[in-house]
Amino acid sequence: MSKWITVRLEELAANEKSSISKPYGSAYTKNDYIADGVPLVRGVNLGTGRFNDSDFVFISKEKADSLPGANLAPGDLVITHRGTIGQVSMIPRLPRYDRYVLSTSQVKARLDPRKAVPEFYYYWLTSPFGQREILQHVSTVGVPGLVQPVATVKSFKVPHPPLSEQHRVVALLSVLDDKIAVNERIATTADELAGALFRACPTRAPRLIVDVASITMGQSPPGETYNEEGEGVPFYQGTRDFGLRYPGRRVWCTAVTRRAYENDVLVSVRAPVGEINVASEECGIGRGVAAVRSAQYPHILLHALSSDPAVWQPYEAAGTVFGSINKKQFSQLEVSWPGDSLIGSLEEKLKALDDRLRQASEESAALATLRDTLLPQLMSGRLRVKDAEKIVEDAT
Repeated sequence: MSKWITVRLEELAANEKSSISKPYGSAYTKNDYIADGVPLVRGVNLGTGRFNDSDFVFISKEKADSLPGANLAPGDLVITHRGTIGQVSMIPRLPRYDRYVLSTSQVKARLDPRKAVPEFYYYWLTSPFGQREILQHVSTVGVPGLVQPVATVKSFKVPHPPLSEQHRVVALLSVLDDKIAVNERIATTADELAGALFRACPTRAPRLIVDVASITMGQSPPGETYNEEGEGVPFYQGTRDFGLRYPGRRVWCTAVTRRAYENDVLVSVRAPVGEINVASEECGIGRGVAAVRSAQYPHILLHALSSDPAVWQPYEAAGTVFGSINKKQFSQLEVSWPGDSLIGSLEEKLKALDDRLRQASEESAALATLRDTLLPQLMSGRLRVKDAEKIVEDAT
């Protein structure tokens, strides 16, 4: 970062009252939540970095007006100061709502556009350098949090390249993020179309899952057999953070006893029961997962298991407070299965849509890896923007 000067974040703040601020004390409570009004920005809206412009609770306009320092506008940075420290996001330039209000667990940072491009500092704060700057201020006494949150955020030491350089970095990284967002929409649309196509099949009838597929329940090897160095086979304990629908961090295991294979439907058998994913490769499965296999109709099987959430409801809290389903119960599940006259053509159509989802998901994962590789290099100044632009051009 030697070619960029370092400043305190407050030196880049907008020249207005409460440009870096948070609501204090009991500014509002759950009793202030209403069905519709001004959306309250919470950790759930920041969890993936890119702002989640949904899943809101609301407060009244009058309550929001009484907290001017907590009101948010497009381009405002939002930084979590207690709970999940390291969460950073930015209010979109084209937001869903006219205004937002900050929750008491976040700090707002509104920057001066003559000095700073908010997107650049969003990327920097999510980079390893920015995360290190945030986390070094965390107090572990009680609930993890930033000591004196507003003062701490003001004190963040951040790079300050020329405005033109900030714009170039943002434009480059945005190309990747925009392409990832397009792929996510393609994947979502393909999944929705496939689900609608399956539900529209006119000849479906109830079948026991054991009559149309095989079931392998997972089993968890000893903890010392797991690693992140690629020894053994990929291993998954749950369905949330891997595969075609939820690509994420990979763990390997050298002592796998139960396996799933490419295109197997993966089902969570412990709370929450019934979450669905698809194996993108041969992998080990832990006791939180079942692999369900149909060699002839894998795509029909996927949509038969995912088209009716009510199938799983009896097991969401059965047996234990957490909910679970065992192999005997799983085998007796009834799914809606197409008749013989349409099953072949339906499988072919579903495969085309599912393959498009896979293609988009895999491309997004590759682009996200490239972005996450370039980000620290760019933010440190070790990689010239011109060189990074060539890398992105070749990749897209």
